[in-house]
Order: sequence, then C-alpha cells, then structure tokens
Amino acid sequence: MRFADQAQMAWRGVLANRLRSLLTMLGIGVGIAAVVLLTSIGEGVRGFVLAEFTQFGTNLVAVVPGKTSTFGMSAAVIHTTRPVTIEDAEALVHLPGVEAVAPAVHGNADVEWIGRRRSTMIFGVGSSAPEVWRLGVAEGDFLSPGSRAQAVLGAKVRRELFGDTSPLGEVIRIGGERYRVIGTMAPKGQFLGMDMDDSVYVSTRRAMRLFNLSGVQEVDVLYTPDRNIDQLVAAVKARLVARHGQEDFTVVTQQQMLDVLDSVLGVLTFAVGALGGISLLVGGVGVLTIMTIAVTERTAEVGLLRALGAGSGQVLGLFLGEAVALAALGGLLGLGLGLGGVLLLGLVVPALPVTVSPFYLALAEGLAVAIGLLAGVVPARRAAALEPVQALRAE
Repeated sequence: MRFADQAQMAWRGVLANRLRSLLTMLGIGVGIAAVVLLTSIGEGVRGFVLAEFTQFGTNLVAVVPGKTSTFGMSAAVIHTTRPVTIEDAEALVHLPGVEAVAPAVHGNADVEWIGRRRSTMIFGVGSSAPEVWRLGVAEGDFLSPGSRAQAVLGAKVRRELFGDTSPLGEVIRIGGERYRVIGTMAPKGQFLGMDMDDSVYVSTRRAMRLFNLSGVQEVDVLYTPDRNIDQLVAAVKARLVARHGQEDFTVVTQQQMLDVLDSVLGVLTFAVGALGGISLLVGGVGVLTIMTIAVTERTAEVGLLRALGAGSGQVLGLFLGEAVALAALGGLLGLGLGLGGVLLLGLVVPALPVTVSPFYLALAEGLAVAIGLLAGVVPARRAAALEPVQALRAE
C-alpha cells in the first residue's frame, strides 16, 4: 500500500463520522486555544515589565545602601552600616567610563498652590537626572546644581494644580516649605504602577531634609556603552570601599535586574501555558476513545486489508495517521480560536498587554500532534495485531 493511499484512507476515516470527528477536534482545539491565550497574556506581561525597566536605559548601575549578601554575623551590625551620601555619588563621577550619576531619594508629600492641594510623589534628584533617567523637560529648565528651593513639576501635577495657567515662576509649598517652579517635565508614563507624571522633582539635599534622611536611597550611574561592565562594577566598589572602609553597599547592574525579571517572567509564561496544556490531556483522552471505537467498528475492514496483503505496519500507520490528522486539525482549530480570543481580549481590555509568540503557536500545534500520536498508539497497535481471518469473521 502506497503512502498516498494510506493518507487517503486516513482522511476518509476522519470524514466517515463527521460529528464524532468534529467533537474530538473541538476537545483538542479548546486545549490549544487555552495555551495560546494564556501564553499570549504571559508574554505580554513579560514584555511590558521588561519595557518598563528599559525605558530608563540599559547602561545603568545602581548603588544602594546595605549589603544584600548574608555573612552569618549578628543583626546588630546592620546599625553600623554607613549610609550612601551625595559625596559618595560625586566621587563616582570621575571614574573612567562614567557619564553622569543621579543620587536619589523619594517619598510622598503634599503639594499646595493657592488653595489647591495634592498628595504626590516627591523625587529628590541631582541636576543630571534627565540625562541618567532619559527624562524630557517640556517647559523651563531642570534643577540647577546645589540645594536651592526649586521645583520641577511632572506633567500630571502641572495639569492638576495649574490647568491652563503657566506654572513657571510660581511659588508652591511642599511639606510646608516654599519652592519656586522653574520647569515642567514631558510625559513619561508609568513605571511598574508608579505614575512618573504625578511627581515633583526637587534637589536631593532638600528631599533628604524633607524626609529626615541621613543618606540617599539609591545612586544611579550612567556609563558609556563601550565600558566593560565588570570593570566598571569593580571600580565603583573599590572607590566606595575606600571611602567607607568596608563593602556595606550593594551594586546592581541593569542587566542583572533584567536577567532576573526575564527568568521569573519566563517561568510564569511557561507555567500558565502548562495550565492550558492540562486541557490538552482531556483532548488526548478523547482521541484515544474515538480511535478505540474506530478500531472496534472497522475490524472487518482491517481483516480485508490484511487479506489483500497489507502488512501490520501499514495498518498501524493507517490508524496512527487518522489519530494525528484529528489532532492536527483540532490544533489548527484551536489556533484560530486562540488568536480570535486574543483579538477579542485586546478589544475588551485594551490595558492588558497581550503578545502572540510564534514559538508558542508552533509549540502548541506540535503538542497537539504529539498528543494525537501518543493517543493513537494503543488503538493502532491493537488493529495491527488483529489476525486476518478472525478480523474478517467479525463482520
């Protein structure tokens, strides 16, 4: 029996019981649709979070106070940790390959202007923050070096407090202290749920005094793209150890944060896809059941094929081909349902990030074929093992 004849007979077997075949394909299709939908949501969330982190650039190194490694010493030693200061940040500017540094603190405070009050995020930053964090100034200027009582408004704060009135030169109160507005920021959007436009920028020293802090919460170091990151981290550590006397701080590269996030979100995407894959097992059971019934109903046909000279391997391939065809068609049906669900979800919930990954589409279809192949093995082997004479007598 030629391969083309086997394929034709398998296809006729699928069409012989259209309703039963359709229900079997639908069982596989629902599982595939679930895999496509869940992995698309997972990939969308993964891409969204990674994009949130990279919007501030990838050539960044963060220095935070405190050591995250465990050394087995008493917790009382933590109280002797020296804070990271603005002077520490200024000492890092002169390292080879460093373009700028941004010592930063943040907290919430009330902002007032002529009877209007808004509780918002206050960022204490240096004059290099726009360069380091990729911020744009819409009106006026950004903060000048020093600790002057100047403030720069985020786009949302500017709109909520001043409306159509220009805020430049106006005096606002932050935590009861007077600040003169010298500029407004271009819209930046959100960062991991934090609205960067609903914020006010003041000098680092002023913010430290406002929030009663003895040191900065973070120092972001912007370095040139051609600088070796390992050498830069070593230089940053050496400079701060020389100032502190010990390594009581932590240096984190942007790539390290991205790698950790990518691995965690990748596992999350795989996990939600696996949940959808569970429903594929139900579809596999459906294929197994249908093929077992088909072998029972077509016992005489198998006997006739064997009597005409078809080998057991050809009979095995015939029923395996039918099972794979059912699963593959069900997979294609599921891909259509899944992609339709993704489009519908994008229309109903536009804020939800959804990204279709070709890799997971191919994986889902391959998994459907594999399940069909596995589910069809037992019935196909049973058919191949039938004796021709006994099979013919089954009629």
